[in-house]
Amino acid sequence: MQIGQFPLANNVFAAPMAGVTDRPFRQLCKQLGAGYAVSEMVTSRRDLWNSLKTSRRADHTGEAAPIAVQIAGTDPDMMAEAAAYNVDRGAQIIDINMGCPAKKVCNKWAGSALMQNEALAVSIAEAVVAVCAPRNVPVTLKMRTGWCAQHRNAVVLARAFEGVGVQMLTVHGRTREQGYSGHAEYDTIAAVKAAVRVPVVANGDIATPEQARAVLAATGADAVMIGRAAQGRPWIFREVAHFLATGEHLAPPLVAEVRRLLLDHLAEHYALYGEYTGVRSARKHIGWYVRQLPGGEDFRQRMNRLEQPDEQLAAVAAFMDEMGSRHERMPTPEPGSAELLEETAA
Repeated sequence: MQIGQFPLANNVFAAPMAGVTDRPFRQLCKQLGAGYAVSEMVTSRRDLWNSLKTSRRADHTGEAAPIAVQIAGTDPDMMAEAAAYNVDRGAQIIDINMGCPAKKVCNKWAGSALMQNEALAVSIAEAVVAVCAPRNVPVTLKMRTGWCAQHRNAVVLARAFEGVGVQMLTVHGRTREQGYSGHAEYDTIAAVKAAVRVPVVANGDIATPEQARAVLAATGADAVMIGRAAQGRPWIFREVAHFLATGEHLAPPLVAEVRRLLLDHLAEHYALYGEYTGVRSARKHIGWYVRQLPGGEDFRQRMNRLEQPDEQLAAVAAFMDEMGSRHERMPTPEPGSAELLEETAA
């Protein structure tokens, strides 16, 4: 796999997820086998670029290349300006968000709502490519199969996006109308792959190595993108990559390894967000890590009452130490458990 001039380690990617794929999480996913990871979406609104939220999302300090930033908006000129802004701050690949189904995004006609207006969607892609191409920055795009079941237009748009210079397309196998309900379908992704020459990435309901292999076979896609299943289980990327390469399963990670990964993740998280916000935003990550461990739910409820980083770190360390004394390795996820998670993927 390669995007523009950037070779990738493998074809197992981390999905952009609002409120999840910040720099510490992206770095962890790459460390644990993700061949590529895209930032959570950054707004194209200039008046918000100096906000604390946007400044954190545009922070790529120490991040391994290629640095990919997803931008969201509805105006071609503003999107082009946002692309240039993020390239100036270290972005090496710009990804356009036309896949987010969240109401707060679609109500402003951004995200997957743009698929209803094909002319505008293509104009945005064309404007972003025009500002990125002279800088030798590839442009990619993430979309859905369509707005609703009666209007699946991903194939038509895919051809148009390729025509204006988009260099990779990711397709989530659901419509905007579906949100994250039901099951992803892969026939439309296969049709997109057959219609274009640029790499195509399949996304949606990929939570096991076997599912990744089956989706690649069903769609002919060049890569898979994993979102929900990586929440609290970022080692899924090395598991999937190993299985795709060898047909063999890796053993689940040792509890001791996960303890170290989680504590390191928390330290990076606090450093980015500060103590007050960091403790609160870390709670979801900790909850995801422990959800399938014995006593995990009781621990999560106790941990959510802690207010200081040192208290949170000490509680996590003690819980994982206790777990490690009883179980050498992490449990294998229950089938379908990823579908029960709160979905925030963009």
